[in-house]
Amino acid sequence: MDTLDFSVSLKGKVAIVTGAKGGIGRAVALLLASSGADVVITDIHAAASQIETVAEKIRDRGVRCVSITADITRKNDLDQLLGDVLNEFGSVDLLVNVAGVYLSNPLLDFDEERWNTLFDVNLKGVFLACQSVAKIMVQQESGCIINISSDSALDVAEGDGPYSASKSGVIAITRHLSKELGKFNVRANAIAPGWVKTEMTEFVWRDPQLLKEAEAQIPLGYIAEPRDIANVALFLASEASRYVTGQVIVANGGRV
Repeated sequence: MDTLDFSVSLKGKVAIVTGAKGGIGRAVALLLASSGADVVITDIHAAASQIETVAEKIRDRGVRCVSITADITRKNDLDQLLGDVLNEFGSVDLLVNVAGVYLSNPLLDFDEERWNTLFDVNLKGVFLACQSVAKIMVQQESGCIINISSDSALDVAEGDGPYSASKSGVIAITRHLSKELGKFNVRANAIAPGWVKTEMTEFVWRDPQLLKEAEAQIPLGYIAEPRDIANVALFLASEASRYVTGQVIVANGGRV
């Protein structure tokens, strides 16, 4: 009888996590480290002290960690980051793109500057990071990419049009990557969270009335913690999902 093995050990793997100063990114980085991966965490320059604090917690788990400040919307920053990672570790096995921003306004009131900010971070940054790291994974003939989208990409909510469009683009990029990279044994998947208790959504979960309204839309009845999304990322990063690629896992308590 065949032995069933659903190991989630990531020992010997090297992971890059963007947007790692807090929230989902921090939770993902810590969980990957707890599962044995060496982790490179990155966030914008203004968050340098915060990501180093996360790095210290990761090292406490007995793995290696490097914290690097970088703007994922700038190719030069990503090239430098990847060069530093390869010099330190020699390879990259996992990329988790978490960095993102949330800006809301009706389409008719959404100005060009806000649009550019939204798409630079949420879509261009994901594209550039995937492109840079995937080239290394293709050479290795192995790798796993996980992009954080949003259930807003699958829903229509007033005021969320631009944000939804940017996160829909993340799903499209992910699916195309899975088609292009599968022959190189590189997988690409996306996670579409709903409401999660992060700094980005603080305006909802710290307001009793807004929280009540949000939870009323969720069949499970509560807003997710960052670790709930990190658990999905761990599954996608592990051998337990070795035959899963090009997929979007919606983790929103059943809201959409």
